[in-house]
This record gives sequence, structure tokens and C-alpha cells, in this order.
Amino acid sequence: MKKLYIIDVVLVFSLLIIACSDKDVDNVDLSMTSDDGTRLILQESDLEAGTHHLRHIEIFSQYTNGYNLKILEGIDIVQATAPDGGGYFASIKAVPPEAPVGYPLKIYNEVLFDPQRSTSYCSGSTYAAFIEGLNLLYKDKNPELPYPQFEALCMQEPEGGRREDTVKFWGKWNDDGYGNHFALVQYSKMGKKINPVNARPGDFMNISWTSGGGHSVVFLGWYQDKEGKKNLLYWSSQTRTNGFGDELVSLDKISEVMTVRLAAPDSLFTFDVETKVNRTISGDKINW
Repeated sequence: MKKLYIIDVVLVFSLLIIACSDKDVDNVDLSMTSDDGTRLILQESDLEAGTHHLRHIEIFSQYTNGYNLKILEGIDIVQATAPDGGGYFASIKAVPPEAPVGYPLKIYNEVLFDPQRSTSYCSGSTYAAFIEGLNLLYKDKNPELPYPQFEALCMQEPEGGRREDTVKFWGKWNDDGYGNHFALVQYSKMGKKINPVNARPGDFMNISWTSGGGHSVVFLGWYQDKEGKKNLLYWSSQTRTNGFGDELVSLDKISEVMTVRLAAPDSLFTFDVETKVNRTISGDKINW
């Protein structure tokens, strides 16, 4: 019981830090995030918080507006559940089963996922930031999510088994390839595709690596170091950050990206759960 008590104290303290941020976004008139069509290049000071921190809304809100502010707040809530990252683990056949996120994820107090591990993986982390962002967005509206849409968001089958890739909302988000586009743009009509040059903090991004495979992340910004090397800064869950954390990667490692912005959150309550998606879409070159 002492161990659980310590974890609770750490989480409460972390959430107090978030609540006391000097960036007041509660009174912002929220709408779809806008941009001026130029590339957001971060300053060196924007990276000083390091890998594991709860300052995403504080640091990056100066570069964005609208719904993306709630996604940044959502990142800080998710990160607060595992201040050291929480560990990364992904294995479909694992016993106990893999956990997309290591804490019980809820939407409007209804449980979407009850983990048997404290670890996470990439698409689970970005999904958690998305869900926590929706919780913040509608926190004063007492929303009632219809059961078909709620069940589509669930990360487990009703009997507790793993929800397979391509199945309903979470299955599309977790799918190979450009899952954020499958779930947000095509399936639920909640998102809009964005060109890489227009990306702003709080946008969702799928990365296709030059080495093969992919990664689901939340975009934070582009960064050029003192040697002139061009990089992408994002938040996700990965081995190198021991789970949740910020990571800076060279553009040399990236083949293509797919960038999606939350555009129509109200579609959450009405989307057709039987909608089919096209899984053969192509990503974008960064061209910077």
C-alpha cells in the first residue's frame, strides 16, 4: 500500500504543477487550430525542459492555438501518470497482454482501457493525449457519448480481450501505416490532413522511417541545431525515452509523414461506426 500511496502523491503533485502553469488556456475561445503557412522552427530554449517534463502547454502554447492547446494539456496529464516515462513495451502475444498506456484511460468517466501492465507504446500514448484532450475540451458541458461511439473508442473488447488493428476507432488509430488519418480524417471525420510545413504543436503525426516501420507521435516542432542539422521534435512513447517523453530525431531517418489536426471534435458524438477507410494512402515528404 505504501508504494501505491507514493505514486498517488507524485501524480497529484505533478497535476498541481500543470494546474499552476502560467499559461491560462481555460478562457481561450477554442476552434480549429490555425497556422500562417510557414514552417515552425523552434528555438534552442524550447528544448531545455528535456525528455520527461510537464511543460508542454507552457512551452509550446506560444506557437499554436485552438483545439491543439487541449492536446498539449492532454500530453501533460498523460506524462504525469509516469514521470520517468513508465517503460516501453509492445508485444501482441505477451502474457499479461501489452498495454497501450499504463493507466486506466477514461472518456467522461467511462473506462476505455484497464491495463495489466504499467508500460505503453507509441499509438497508445498519442491516443491517450487525444482522449485527455477531449475530456478537457468538454469538461464543463456534461457530455453524454452515445454507446456506439463510446464502444468504438474502446481499446478492449467487451470481454477484456485485445481489440485488433482496423477494428473501429482505436483499431484504426493503432493500425499499421497512417492510423491517425484512418481514425480521425476518414473514419470519424474529426480531423483534417495538414501539410508538414503547416504543422503546429498538438498536431498528430505518423512517421514512416527510412529503415522501415513507423511511429505515432504528437508534433511539437522542427529544429535546426548549431551544426545545421534538421530535426523533428515530438512527444510519444518509445524505447529511447523509457516510454512517455519528448524525442528529437534527424530528418535523415524519416521517409514520409502524415500530419492530422483535430478539426471537428463534435463529430465524436455522431460519426458512423460502420465507416470504411482506405488504408493505401501515401504520406508526405518533409521537403525542408
